Amino acid sequence: MSHLDQYEGFPAEKQEYLDSDAYAQHPNQENQEFGSVKRDLKSRHLQMIAIGGTIGTGIFLSSGGSVAAAGPLGALISYSIVGTMVFFIVTSLGEMSAYLPLPGAFTTFGARFVDPALGFGLGVGYAFQWIITVTIEVTAAGMILQYWWPNLKMWIPALVFIVLLVLITMMGVKAFGELEYWLSMIKVLTCVVFIIIGILVDTGAVGGDKILGRNWHIDQAPIVGNTAKEKTINIFTTCVWAFFSFGGTELIGITAGESANPAKAVPKAIRQTFWRILLFYILSITVIGLCIPWTDPNLLNSVYADVNEAATIAPFTIIFKMANLPGADHAINAVLLTAVLSAGQSSFYASTRTLMAMGREGKMPAIFGRVNSRGVPLYALAFVTLIASIAFVADTVGTGVVFEWLVNLTGMSALLTWMSISVIHLRFRAAMKAQGRPLSDLPYVAPLFPYSCYISILLALMIVFLEGYQAVTADPFEVKGVVAVFVGAPVFFLTIIGWKLYHKTRLVPLLEVDLDSGRPTIIRGHQNQQKLSLWKRILHFVA
Repeated sequence: MSHLDQYEGFPAEKQEYLDSDAYAQHPNQENQEFGSVKRDLKSRHLQMIAIGGTIGTGIFLSSGGSVAAAGPLGALISYSIVGTMVFFIVTSLGEMSAYLPLPGAFTTFGARFVDPALGFGLGVGYAFQWIITVTIEVTAAGMILQYWWPNLKMWIPALVFIVLLVLITMMGVKAFGELEYWLSMIKVLTCVVFIIIGILVDTGAVGGDKILGRNWHIDQAPIVGNTAKEKTINIFTTCVWAFFSFGGTELIGITAGESANPAKAVPKAIRQTFWRILLFYILSITVIGLCIPWTDPNLLNSVYADVNEAATIAPFTIIFKMANLPGADHAINAVLLTAVLSAGQSSFYASTRTLMAMGREGKMPAIFGRVNSRGVPLYALAFVTLIASIAFVADTVGTGVVFEWLVNLTGMSALLTWMSISVIHLRFRAAMKAQGRPLSDLPYVAPLFPYSCYISILLALMIVFLEGYQAVTADPFEVKGVVAVFVGAPVFFLTIIGWKLYHKTRLVPLLEVDLDSGRPTIIRGHQNQQKLSLWKRILHFVA
């Protein structure tokens, strides 16, 4: 059967991908009440967002905390575990987003494929998570600038950054994509240079001191812990550090809603995930573990730190200094500033688009769903800015307690969000099978399904369990430590249960799952039917 025979009765013009104007005219994207979003994100924008969009303060700074907590090998294992989970989650989301490129992405998918209550819970948690991230990033901006101007008041750079980020957001998605493209380019090049310099430092080619595997033989290394039980717990609890480093990877699903040609651009961007995880995360953490001993007091949260002497220094900066490169600390500080700007605008984008989608679906006030002529949800943007500013002020005038609890609240929510994406993907495929939809309908097919989803769910549950176990068995035992770990879970589930009870929602039967609304009228996958050789299938999988 030819690919044309599969779609008997379809007009000939529906046999090809529609152009961006046709995508934008889809009734699910444009109507008189809300206005239309702009599909101005090009393929190169999505590819660079996929490659470098999530490289930020997580890998630049908290990677040192991973090495300090679990040792060089322990940190590498932690990043490999989370990297595996992230890869499978992103490919799951990529499959659904390429098929249905909607601004709400997985929050919309949760409501449509599983239960409307799940969509509401995911939307609230995800939007709030990114709003708090705005607060985190503007705070980080102040800390970075204080490196150059120690007496600078924290609220000054925070105010400047918030105003700057709001102005960028108001310019529309095209400005977001273009700026993110160049900021991501800077971060990618920095990581590449760092890996090269790190290898040269380790081998003694620069810096003068040959290290090789010396740091893997000091006390308790390569995995910190006196017993196998302690080593295992340290590895999985350190996954939380890795988890924050990978945070935002799912943003590629949100950007699909404003991509000019998501059926082609999204799969291409998703395939970059494999190389990003391998190069920028796994190689970076390997280089850090080789060059810096886990006992270094300058690493984040190091047990060897002297609060009166040692200050937390990004491992990137430490290694550049080891190479005796003049001005390295200033260069890395400048890169950290661009990383904060990048993460900040991603936070505004993700939170406003999530609120916009929920407003259009009736899960938030309808006013959040309205956009201006540039496709910007101004009311959602005003709400995000207000809440982020209040959170920042509350933390600044207080003792930091508000900020700490907000971060804890969003941490568990983010992990549950990732796990939910795998559950949603399982339901999506089950609905396709129940309705007799062929896989050739999919512009992109996630590899290793359904095992990829099972593995992601299992790894997420293991991280939650072992993190909770460590909090419960901590010596001395602290109630606030246990609450900090789990506080996000009841909030996440209570929003779902509350919506379900109030609206009396139900699990959507597989035969009633809507697989068409919002789907561009395109014919998929005749290329999927081609018989590929083994080596081409392997190449397609990794690239």
